[in-house]
Amino acid sequence: MKIAVVGAGGFVGSRLVKKLRSAGHEVTAHDRSSGVDLLTGEGVPDALAGTDTVVNSINAPTFDAAAAPFFRTTTETLLNAADRAGVGNVVLLSIVGVDQVPDVEYYRAKLEQERLVEAGPVPYTIVRATQFMDFVEPIMSWTTSGNTVRLPTTMLQPVAIDDVVDTLAEAATTPPRNGIVNVAGPDVFPLDELGRVTLRADPDGREVIVDENAGLFGQAPQDALVAPPGARLGRTSYEQWLQERRDA
Repeated sequence: MKIAVVGAGGFVGSRLVKKLRSAGHEVTAHDRSSGVDLLTGEGVPDALAGTDTVVNSINAPTFDAAAAPFFRTTTETLLNAADRAGVGNVVLLSIVGVDQVPDVEYYRAKLEQERLVEAGPVPYTIVRATQFMDFVEPIMSWTTSGNTVRLPTTMLQPVAIDDVVDTLAEAATTPPRNGIVNVAGPDVFPLDELGRVTLRADPDGREVIVDENAGLFGQAPQDALVAPPGARLGRTSYEQWLQERRDA
C-alpha cells in the first residue's frame, strides 16, 4: 500500500512514517521542508500521485484566530488534490472533545477542519486523540508564575503519542470508516492532579494550586476532553510514561 503522510516532520507524523515503513508499506513523507506546501498548493499533486491513503497530521502554527484560515486552506488544498489523484482514504488527526469547546478558537478551527473532511469528495477516517502526555509539562508552563502553577480541575485523559500512532496506522491501512475513531490514555485525571503527579516524578520547586480559569483548559467544560464510551484505550499509563522517561 502506498501512503502519503503530510506533516511528517512533526511529533506524530515522524513516528507514523517509521511505523508504516517498518510494516512494509511504501510511505512518502511530506512537509514544507520537502517542497510540499498545503497553503500554496506547491508540490501537493506530485506528493499524492499514485497514493492509496493520505494522512493529514499537520498543525497550525498558532492557537489563535489564525488557526481557522490555516486549517481551511490546507484542508481544502489536500482534499481537492486527493480527489484528483484518486486517493481512496483521507485520515485526519483531530482532538477528542473538539466539538464541545466552542470558546476556544483553536478547537473551533479543528472542528471546521473535520467538517470539511466529512463533506469532502474523498472517503475518510477522523482519528480524535486526547491530550498527548508529552504536552502536560508545556501546559503547566503556560500558567506558571514563579513557583506556582495554576491549573483548573478540568478532566484530562492523557495518551502516549505511540498509542495514537498505532491508531493512525490502523486507520491508514484499513478501509475508510467515514466516521470518527477516538483514542485515549487508560487513566483520567483532574488537570491540577495531573500537574502534581508530574511534579512528584520530577520535582522542581513548583507547587500546583487550583484556578478554574487558568489557561486554555480553563475554558473547557469539566469532562469535555475525556474520551466518549467506546474509545480505543492506549496501553501506556501516564505514570508508566513518566517512569520510562526517567529511565531513558
